Amino acid sequence: MSTYEIFEAGDVSLQCGIVLPNVRVAYCTHGHLNAARDNAIVYPTHYSGTHDSNAWAIGPGMALDPEKYFIIIPNMLGNGLSSSPSNTPPPYNGPRFPLITVRDNVLLQHGLISELFDIKTLALVIGHSMAAQQAFQWAALFPEMVQRVAPFCGSARTSRHNWLFLDGCKSALLADAAFAGGDYAAPPVAGIRAFSRVYAGWAWSQTFFRQRLDRECLGFASMEAFLTDAWEPSFLAHDANDLLAMLASWQAADISVDPRFHGDIEKALAAITAKAFVMPCGTDLYFPPEDSEIEVAHMPHAELRIIPSVWGHMAGGGINPEDTRFINAALEDLLAR
Repeated sequence: MSTYEIFEAGDVSLQCGIVLPNVRVAYCTHGHLNAARDNAIVYPTHYSGTHDSNAWAIGPGMALDPEKYFIIIPNMLGNGLSSSPSNTPPPYNGPRFPLITVRDNVLLQHGLISELFDIKTLALVIGHSMAAQQAFQWAALFPEMVQRVAPFCGSARTSRHNWLFLDGCKSALLADAAFAGGDYAAPPVAGIRAFSRVYAGWAWSQTFFRQRLDRECLGFASMEAFLTDAWEPSFLAHDANDLLAMLASWQAADISVDPRFHGDIEKALAAITAKAFVMPCGTDLYFPPEDSEIEVAHMPHAELRIIPSVWGHMAGGGINPEDTRFINAALEDLLAR
């Protein structure tokens, strides 16, 4: 893992009403802040990802060029680097870790860039999946600050169907007796493996498997190899309570749950005045383009740009070169405006 820094946020009042002590936000940066302090980009992490998971979209000659922009990647709470069940001392350790909302994450990120870097304007907020949810939240809460926003393969509010999928993953993990209510003596390996297999069936599209792209493009000899070599290790590398904490944040995601919006999602979306490219994948089973089309209709300066891919949710993961080119070209267009 590449190096990262820690922002010490102190005691934080969470949206759930709990004050979480000694909150830490892990982050890394690429590039340099210019003299005008107006070239900053915030690029949060997605579910189970770290700052390294975003590296594919950053580089010289790309839209997110560190020679032009100062790119800040804050790690979401619960991912094992920032404050999480696995690294928080009692009384909020393990299964006692409180619900962290997308709003909590964004307010902490705002504190990070304001206090450490004195940044008052952002050229862009970008994110994939749960990071897209954070990007929506950034633009709704800080419209005077966010000039552009580019959420891809994500939503402003977790849909009922998405919530249901997530509950299936959670239930598979909780069914392992070794989980022991979250106070396990050893990792609940069987539960995490089951969790990963439920997850895998939704991350890619039906067409992806019909065309056997898991073999043709990714090189796996069988479906079992695809699961045991690609999916299970990535989840087994995480603490089970961390996985559940991030999942709870995802299930609760809704940018309108804020005193200024009072649960009115249309009002929250209308508050996003940034130039926006909303980029769902045409075959995403978590965040279908129909949902994004509804969101864009309520955003005053938004365009819907559907990623034409059969890679499903993973079109936003930086794996397929064609999808990467599409996203990068859209970001170049957006940043030129």
